[in-house]
Amino acid sequence: LDTSNSPNLNSTMTTKQLQEHWRNEKRRCRQVKLLFEIPSTRIVEQYFSKYVLYKIIIIQTGSFDGNKTVIERRYSDFEKLHKNLLKDFNEEMEDVTFPKKSLTGNFTEEMINERKLAFRDYLGFLYSMKYIRRSKKFIDFLTRPEMEEAYGCLRGGQYTKALEILVQVIALQEKLTKHCPVLIIPTLCAIVVCHKDLENPAGAYEYGEKALLRLQMHGGHRYYIPLLETMITLAYELGKDFLSLQEKLEEIKAKRDQIKVFSLKELAVREYIQ
Repeated sequence: LDTSNSPNLNSTMTTKQLQEHWRNEKRRCRQVKLLFEIPSTRIVEQYFSKYVLYKIIIIQTGSFDGNKTVIERRYSDFEKLHKNLLKDFNEEMEDVTFPKKSLTGNFTEEMINERKLAFRDYLGFLYSMKYIRRSKKFIDFLTRPEMEEAYGCLRGGQYTKALEILVQVIALQEKLTKHCPVLIIPTLCAIVVCHKDLENPAGAYEYGEKALLRLQMHGGHRYYIPLLETMITLAYELGKDFLSLQEKLEEIKAKRDQIKVFSLKELAVREYIQ
């Protein structure tokens, strides 16, 4: 995440400043597009199944992308995505061709190469349609398996492994959610939790700032109060200004009815429960 152009969160930002900041972000993201490449595959053999995993590389155009994302998906994952998208975008997808299932020959070099190209073009076509690329179903296809693994690690106390996956996934999530930056709040907060439990308050504070920036215009968000409470603790521990955060917390609490507020960690462990 690039914070070089982020406003200072410890100063009170006016609505005008925030609007200008997000206008600049929108201008910047208009030039950004994603390219999908499928350079290789691998065949997985288990006790009662055998399938092909397609390696998908997702690259951002418009600037040097040091955070290219690599994921693996199988035919059934693509098929599920296609069926799900048809429910919501039947008209938009009437010209989209999807590789048909074959009873035999699925593991021949010819078939695998054919599908590699077909799936690459398929993802490119989906991404070219604004409503589809912004849909939860498309974003979930590209991120959900990794997110489920990361949150499983977090719930199991494997914070180093969870953090490793979350940092990789958030780079892609950011590119997929430029239209609505608040969508990555849960992931940012999960990273805060991991850093905090790994006794790295500076890392936790850094990602907490990124989350707060995105929540400035969303005071009612379920993560806002737990995040502020965590950030006050971290700021105090790091010798940073925590009074402005305390004032913001009291201001928000005064506007709300007395409701039970979960801690940041309690919220995080509830995400992506299968």
